[in-house]
Amino acid sequence: MQLRGKTVLVTGAGKRVGREIALGLARRGANIVVHYHTSARPARQLVAEIKALGVNAVAVRADQTNARQVRAAVATAGQIDVLVASAAVYERTPFAKLTEADWDFHLDANLKGPFLWSLEVGKRMKTGKMIFFADWAAVRPYRHYLPYLVSKAGIICLTKALAKELAPRVQVNAIAPGPVLLPADFTKKETRQVIESTVVKRLGSPQDIVNSVIFLIEGSDFITGHTLMVDGGRLIAGA
Repeated sequence: MQLRGKTVLVTGAGKRVGREIALGLARRGANIVVHYHTSARPARQLVAEIKALGVNAVAVRADQTNARQVRAAVATAGQIDVLVASAAVYERTPFAKLTEADWDFHLDANLKGPFLWSLEVGKRMKTGKMIFFADWAAVRPYRHYLPYLVSKAGIICLTKALAKELAPRVQVNAIAPGPVLLPADFTKKETRQVIESTVVKRLGSPQDIVNSVIFLIEGSDFITGHTLMVDGGRLIAGA
């Protein structure tokens, strides 16, 4: 599939990696539906920036854990050729303090949300692509993030199951990033530890993720049900 002239819905596009994905696809000639929940001003700014590139853009608001709001957003967006479900939450949840609310917060946002988008878009999509976001640690989990990691492991299964459900007309894949954008409160020591935990001994960049999304859309129509590790070798480090 070539992106030029196609319409791509990017969830969580108002900031961070979602924003870079939206801009990267717009530069390839795609029209962008910018989804946001609470980041209204950044979303509007992004729409203006995308339009300046000579393609169309529109912002849609939805709490992606709410089926009615997702349904309304998809109806507003119209025909969608590609879904990039990048919106997610990530919070530290040590087991000793873990609550049901922590579980619901991560599972609803990170698994239920992408499912709701895929359900509404998949009903309308004649042919196209869907790309979800897992995490390298969904395969090799670390401590203190149990609900987050379980939600991302669910994304890997969702990707495989949807690839079968929507075949042959839609290809469904996932990207599992490693250390790309670290939390803002990381210390220099923590950052060095993360860098040393990779095989390539450096952090990734948002552009690495953008390039991976473009590859899964334009690079091949013969890949589906796959999770692409974009983690600098983090998964295999120390193995």
